Amino acid sequence: MPAFTDQLGRTIILDRPPGRIISLVPSQTELLYDLGANVVGITKFCVHPTSWFRELPRIGGTKEIHPEKIAALQPDLIIANKEENNRDQIEALAAQYPVWISDIRNLADALVMIRSVGELVAQPQKAQSLAANIEKGFNELRPLTHPLHTAYFIWRNPWMTVGGDTFIHDMLERCGFTNLFAAQSRYPTVDIATLTNCDLILLSSEPYPFRDKHLPEIQTLLPGASIRFVDGELFSWYGSRLLKAPPYFQSLQAGCHPEMGKNNEL
Repeated sequence: MPAFTDQLGRTIILDRPPGRIISLVPSQTELLYDLGANVVGITKFCVHPTSWFRELPRIGGTKEIHPEKIAALQPDLIIANKEENNRDQIEALAAQYPVWISDIRNLADALVMIRSVGELVAQPQKAQSLAANIEKGFNELRPLTHPLHTAYFIWRNPWMTVGGDTFIHDMLERCGFTNLFAAQSRYPTVDIATLTNCDLILLSSEPYPFRDKHLPEIQTLLPGASIRFVDGELFSWYGSRLLKAPPYFQSLQAGCHPEMGKNNEL
């Protein structure tokens, strides 16, 4: 029977292509849709595609799944992620079902995941083509000639940013945005008032919903920095949405110059 190794080095056995898949990760849900996989359950955060979000059963959130809802759907494969899902919950599921777990920290990891999921759902050619097109788009993306010292915020009260071992950091670096917190890990809490050497503040649309009302606070503390709202999905979703990331990053770069001093929304 076919064996598949996930990105944690675990091996699962599938005696046939899965026909009842549950996805516990929004970006991988969208990937499964684009690969034409048979998905029967998703999380409440799996907003793409909208048709699945409206129609498919939801088994809870990424961190708080409902085992009884999963059992009722009788999955023959569950697809999860090391960071986005709760370890104890995933281990409990893995004792009952085949669970394939991704571990994504950069574009290379994402491309491996896409190709691997294609193999899992018996759509290797679709996955290979998708990965190749994503890779081509990023190969054509050129970083800024003069990198900007950048802080990318994902939360407020406390202010939280991204460290150098995150997928978002890899996206920032590919744009030519020098992550001020590259030496730190995961999602550090910071004092925004200390960022006196910051050229650019990026406020993500997720998980915290930054809005115009948050600008005065930042403008007062960091009058010399430019502030932009950015699409968090295009910085953090590591599935087929990556096709849209390079052109979005190019448009973001086009408005970013060291001499800019006025706040501007993209």
